[in-house]
Amino acid sequence: MTDFGAPTDTDRLLRNAHDRYSGMLRGFVISLPYDAALADDVVQETLLRAWQHAEILTRPEPVVRAWLCKVARNMVIDDLRSARRRREIVVETLPESAHDDDTDRLFERWIIAEALSTLPADQKAVISGAYHGGRSVAQLATEFGIPTGTVKSRLHYGMRALRVALQERGVVS
Repeated sequence: MTDFGAPTDTDRLLRNAHDRYSGMLRGFVISLPYDAALADDVVQETLLRAWQHAEILTRPEPVVRAWLCKVARNMVIDDLRSARRRREIVVETLPESAHDDDTDRLFERWIIAEALSTLPADQKAVISGAYHGGRSVAQLATEFGIPTGTVKSRLHYGMRALRVALQERGVVS
């Protein structure tokens, strides 16, 4: 349909061609032999080409049928001869799935360590103690001999600076 208005003659011809020939085309494509899952794509593309050459749809039924089958057959042959098909190797069993290695984790640690190295020593020590050492604010305050409020502010400003450092490295948005 053009412009969502009334159907044109071409639209009617295509709809009639679809109703009349799509089942026959699908059976024809599968009989070539061709993958049944891809047969619907071939039928759709064949009917699209018929729409692009709408004058063929005005011809007698045997001519339309032969033209559609020829187009579908050529599409199947082209696909079977394609480089994609030649390079595809069919195997009985799927290969092993990739196993997870530590590369990503090591890379993340390296980037974080590099970003941590840009922080002032007092902020770096508090962040390392809290996140890597698993110590509480009270434990860190006792360890460093500073008030808990100072530990909290160093954590806050240190984490803010760490975020900026990671943004500069493209890790955090």
